[in-house]
Amino acid sequence: MSNTAAKRKLRSSYVTTVISISLVLFLLGIIGLLILNAQRLSTYVKENLGFTILVNDNSREAEVQRLQKILNASSYVREAVYVSKEEAAAIMKDELGEDFVDFLGYNPLLSSIEVKVFAEYANPDSMAVIENQILNFPQVKEVYYQKNLLHAVNENIEKIAIILGGFAILLLVIAIALINNTIRLSVYSRRFLIKTMQLVGATRGFIRRPFLVKGILHGLAGATVAIVLLSALIYGLTNEMEGMIGFDNFWLVGTLFAIVIVLGILITLVSTFFAVNKYLRLKAEDLYF
Repeated sequence: MSNTAAKRKLRSSYVTTVISISLVLFLLGIIGLLILNAQRLSTYVKENLGFTILVNDNSREAEVQRLQKILNASSYVREAVYVSKEEAAAIMKDELGEDFVDFLGYNPLLSSIEVKVFAEYANPDSMAVIENQILNFPQVKEVYYQKNLLHAVNENIEKIAIILGGFAILLLVIAIALINNTIRLSVYSRRFLIKTMQLVGATRGFIRRPFLVKGILHGLAGATVAIVLLSALIYGLTNEMEGMIGFDNFWLVGTLFAIVIVLGILITLVSTFFAVNKYLRLKAEDLYF
């Protein structure tokens, strides 16, 4: 085999190794992204549950707007938006595709206030207290929210966190195994070089050093590619899921990228160390098997 062909094969092996490492680290990064955003995701879900206040039909608009201002000034309200009868009818018309007001001859809908609460108040006990307080206002006819959904969200968030943690551990083990196998195959292709250096008197430390340096570079290169892919994913999620995941939280994103880099370097370094040691211990005749 010519030197050019050997170099091409070696370069191809490096590229394959880096791509394998980067894809595994990318998957780990996705799980890390979900774990680090768990609280933020929980807050986002809870703050978008909210409830609807249906207003008595005989209430004056000025009274309803005053109620809206009172709600906006409350400690538990994140946002309160007034929807008039006319606006509600226009929304319903868009959803149905026809003007039901003309068909019925009158507008049966009530004015309402759409309320979003802060996450710490989005639980069944707090919502029950808030509901009783709001029903005391004379303008209010009914307070509506999905109680079953509220219960389900609060009960399942903790379960989801446990499942996500278990899945992260499982994926980490699989990632370590995959990267370890990739590194071992890379070192295996150079096992005769290792033994040749050993036979001419090179120490184990001297033989290991270039492999370890190359392992660190592989891990760093794989982590860099994984970070580029994660950045593209985060950018896409920022546009699709505004308020959940984004570059606005520099500490969160920085922590994720640092974890990916550390894992990439650490796993490849340890895997390379043990892979090289294996061939340092083997006898020359065992290298053929």
